[in-house]
Amino acid sequence: MPKLTIHDLFAAKKSGRTFTEIRTSNLNEALACAAAGVEMIMCMEEDLPVIRPAVPDVFIVAAHNVNDPRAASPEQAVSAGFRLMNAGADAVYSALSMKCVEAMAREYIPVIGHIGFVPYRSTWIGGVRAVGKTAAEARQVFDAAKAYQDAGAIGVEIEIVPAKVAEEINQRLEKLILISMGSGLGTIQYLFATDVLGTNTGHIPRHAKVYGQIGKEEARVQQLRVEAFKALRDEVQSGAYPEEKHTLKIKSEEHAAFLKSLD
Repeated sequence: MPKLTIHDLFAAKKSGRTFTEIRTSNLNEALACAAAGVEMIMCMEEDLPVIRPAVPDVFIVAAHNVNDPRAASPEQAVSAGFRLMNAGADAVYSALSMKCVEAMAREYIPVIGHIGFVPYRSTWIGGVRAVGKTAAEARQVFDAAKAYQDAGAIGVEIEIVPAKVAEEINQRLEKLILISMGSGLGTIQYLFATDVLGTNTGHIPRHAKVYGQIGKEEARVQQLRVEAFKALRDEVQSGAYPEEKHTLKIKSEEHAAFLKSLD
């Protein structure tokens, strides 16, 4: 399948087609996504130069650090957006102010915002929790989505919001693509690779579903590492390693000549 375009994403919104997006943290995860036919991945800016050439047919949403001082103003946000696009991103994730989003959108940088539960802002809502379960909060989520649409963003990640609220937003905001994480159906279903692969050692969200037991397999492999290193250490201490076959030989006449040179 050819790499998705922004045009394809809006066509999918109209037709009801759904794509998959996975947050990757390394090259191997990105390569696995491409091999599996996953249409979209998200990665951080520092991983983009390695991942982009390795998965040329995958739509990449790239993110810069929200605390990056290089994106503190609208002008700097535009610079950061172009930096990501020039490095191969197909869209830019941004949780910056609407002024920054507007500035990037005016330069035709495809921007994806974030509504509902936004991790780095969680202290304002009392920690990790669902957002939009009351009428007042649901309206706030809708207003945030509309603000992104009005600012020119192409879409938003909508995280841990009731499915019925997300459905209304999706229907009422025709120019905004919803990337759903724990918020019911959307044009794009989004999960972290760590949750999909079973490697998440921290909080496991309700919407996560494990499709692979790599976490258990990695723990088994790590134990094999420990056992192998301990076996080596024990043999070093007992003198069992190195054996004669592990050492380099020198011809007797060369050894004799060496000793003579020392005298």
